[in-house]
Amino acid sequence: MPSGDRRDAVKAIVSAGQRELVAELERLDGGRFGRSGRTRLLENGDVFERAVVSAAFSDESFAAGLSVVLHPRNPYVPAFQAHFRYREAADAWWFGGSVDLLPCYGFASDATHFHRVLKNHCDTLDSAFHAQAKRACDDRFRLPHRDEARGIGGILFDHLSLPGPDGWRRSAAFTAAGIAAIAPAYFPIVRRRKDVPYGERERQWQLYRRGRYVEFTLVQDAAQADADTILTALPPSARWQSEFTPEPGSAEAELASFLVPRDWAAETVGARR
Repeated sequence: MPSGDRRDAVKAIVSAGQRELVAELERLDGGRFGRSGRTRLLENGDVFERAVVSAAFSDESFAAGLSVVLHPRNPYVPAFQAHFRYREAADAWWFGGSVDLLPCYGFASDATHFHRVLKNHCDTLDSAFHAQAKRACDDRFRLPHRDEARGIGGILFDHLSLPGPDGWRRSAAFTAAGIAAIAPAYFPIVRRRKDVPYGERERQWQLYRRGRYVEFTLVQDAAQADADTILTALPPSARWQSEFTPEPGSAEAELASFLVPRDWAAETVGARR
């Protein structure tokens, strides 16, 4: 496929993904997204305090990307982040992507559902791909100075450039399907948890966990994105506390073990909370 046709196809994938996600998020939240350039932003919604769906294109060494960052209002709804990208340089091209879930409270049914949707998506490419992509995600989204996972992971792949005359089309289709998998992977969890009652204790824990997200972003991601991109994706409120120990046996204390990487897709539903 000629480079110009490839670029047009990628722009169509990213633009359609942004348009469809914004429409679905508006139906879920009831609020409306504003626009700033190629970034769509919803703030102070009924379901999401901040939701960002951003498209980016660069014609110099052609690059394109779609970023999705969702910070829910209810502490029982996990935060969510996804990034999909494409790069060209001379005759080389490749796709990449990541999807991960960041709960404040651990629910096995949510984790199992999320990872099974992603595994089903990965299996359309290769039955061994999910294990590799999950491991890469677990390794990438950690706070190494705390020896702590940021969330319960998902998938991450990079430099996907399938061989053969149909390689580009297959790589592009897999990436487009990954964007489409966001809705069935995440939105059922939001609907299940968004109306769960919560109080100040849960809110303060959510703000504390958001502080970990900000910490990861500033320590690990600051060198890989421009300042506007980073700041727009941050939660609207967060808090930091150098030493905080949840009450033993509490749901907050249980999160530490819940974040330890495991094969969630293979877990029996109902075996854990």
